[in-house]
Amino acid sequence: MTTDSIDRPAAAGRLATARPLLYHVLLCAVSIVMLYPLLWMLASSFKPDDQIFNDSSIWPSSFSLGAYIRGWTGLQVQFGQFFWNSFIVATLSVIGNVLSCSLAAYAFSRLRFPGKNFWFALMLGTMMLPYHVTLIPQYVLFLNLDWVNTFLPLIVPKFLAADAFFIFLMVQFFRGIPRELDEAAMMDGCTPFQIYWKIILPLSVPVLATAAVFSFIWTWDDFFAPLIYLNDMGSYTVQLGLRSFVDSTGKSDWGALFAMSVLTLVPILLFFLLFQRLLIEGIATTGMKR
Repeated sequence: MTTDSIDRPAAAGRLATARPLLYHVLLCAVSIVMLYPLLWMLASSFKPDDQIFNDSSIWPSSFSLGAYIRGWTGLQVQFGQFFWNSFIVATLSVIGNVLSCSLAAYAFSRLRFPGKNFWFALMLGTMMLPYHVTLIPQYVLFLNLDWVNTFLPLIVPKFLAADAFFIFLMVQFFRGIPRELDEAAMMDGCTPFQIYWKIILPLSVPVLATAAVFSFIWTWDDFFAPLIYLNDMGSYTVQLGLRSFVDSTGKSDWGALFAMSVLTLVPILLFFLLFQRLLIEGIATTGMKR
């Protein structure tokens, strides 16, 4: 046996050991690059104003809570009002989306009615429409209903199964539930609504949690729709409140903006951590990829 034949397995072993190490080092490097803007924003919220754009480190040389105090009380309306407004809109949107979309998905996946395939294809087609196409007709409709400058344009459509993505997501999940359960329930005298309420919904917690998490995050982060329909600062959501710190004609308060941006992330992080297990289970069972 030659020396080369003896060294070759040893080299292969070292390479196999080093490969996971290199893989994790690469992942750590990419994670640092991805997290740097968030860490910089967090650090900047504690820096004095004159150091925000002059110091790129993620560890402030001096800590100050002045930006948080200015951000919370510096506008005409206290920032807590924006949190409350966003909480109302996001919570009602979650409830509306989960209830209405699950009802529509139950009809498409379990019931028989004329034109079912046509209406399902039409519903899928609405997913391809850009939001801006329907913006003006929706605005004219809500203006005629005298709903502008209220939360109604942001909440009512959620109770009318207006989000085709969630309907499609739930249809895919409901189709995986055995139909024998429906037949057994019908033999026991259950109506279609009782089957939906007592059998389908309890078995669909993962996909309902997935829809709830995405609905909450998308509503909480939404800037465009509140910008269109809300005019009074007292009814602003947090995203419009953050925009109020940036003044294109004067001096912007970047420290307060970063401080309130950090606080704005907290509800989303808590909501995600609370439903993380169900969210992963829902994604795994519906095959959803984002």
